[in-house]
Parts: sequence; C-alpha cells; structure tokens
Amino acid sequence: LDDVKYFVKHVIGGVIQAIGDIEIPTIAAVNGSALGGGCELALACDFRILSDDAKIGLRETALGIIPGAGGTQRLPRLIGYSNALLWILTARIFTANEALHHGVATMVTVKDQLHATARQLAEEIMANAPIAVRQAKKAVQLGLNTSLQNGLEIENECYNAVIPTNDRVEALKAFQEKRKPKWSNS
Repeated sequence: LDDVKYFVKHVIGGVIQAIGDIEIPTIAAVNGSALGGGCELALACDFRILSDDAKIGLRETALGIIPGAGGTQRLPRLIGYSNALLWILTARIFTANEALHHGVATMVTVKDQLHATARQLAEEIMANAPIAVRQAKKAVQLGLNTSLQNGLEIENECYNAVIPTNDRVEALKAFQEKRKPKWSNS
C-alpha cells in the first residue's frame, strides 16, 4: 500500500503538478477518453480542447478511491463546488459537449481538427508578448486562491514587471507604426 501511495503522490501527482506549474500556457488536446488520471492531467492544463467524440470524467469513486492527483482541488476551482461534486461523486463519464457546458472543456472541435485547433490557439497566444503572457497567467493563477484585495496586489506586481520590458516599448512603437510587434522576450 505504501508503494501505491508513493506512486500516486510523487510520480503521477508529481508529473501532473509539474504541468500545472509551467509558467507558459498549456493546452490539453483530448481525443478518445480522459478518465481518472487522464482527466486530472487535462485539468492541470490551462486549456482543454476536446474532440467532439471525446469522453472525460473522474471515475475514481466507482473504484473505491478518490481522485488523488489534483482532481478534487483543480475541478472545483474550475467549475465550482456543486458541479465538481457532481463529477466526482457520481463518477459519470461526460461527453465533450457536457464538459463544455460544465466549463471543463475550453473548446470542442471535430476529431480531425483537434490538433489544428490546439495549434491555432497556441499560435494566437504566441502572437502576444511572451513576458506579458507569463505575467498574466501568473496573476490569474496566484490571484485565484486569495482575496480580491490580495489578487489586485498580485496583479499590480505582475503589471509592474512588464512595464520596464523591451517588449512593452516595442508594442507601443509597433502600434504607432501600425505594424505587428517583433517580440524579444526581454
């Protein structure tokens, strides 16, 4: 039993936590089934794009356990307490459209467009200043689990971190010159 506890906490949970801690935006492209740990892996990402025939859910309570790799913590932060309990306590398998309706899926697309849709979202994000993207993600992540006042302070710190950057200066110059900015990530 100790081996199972260690494996779930440090191996599976560690990998999923490492994904959740990445400072750049992460996108899960779900094709087929993402059940249990697969769902928890998707929940650790910032965006979840599902193929229209995908299935997703936290099935652990049907197996006599609970989600042990972040599902009980990430899901309610994403979709609220009652909806998270619906997912966890019923152990239902949800369709892609149900996941979209509940707020678990960011987008649903046809199966043959799944990777193209994920890539398009990534490119849309990458068109913006890298430092600003990282600081915006940081502000949202850190502010989510604190009071509004503390969240506003975090936002201000992240805002102040982008002010002295070359990318901000380049963005203003590009705006004045009516062209796309050339980001230097500095």
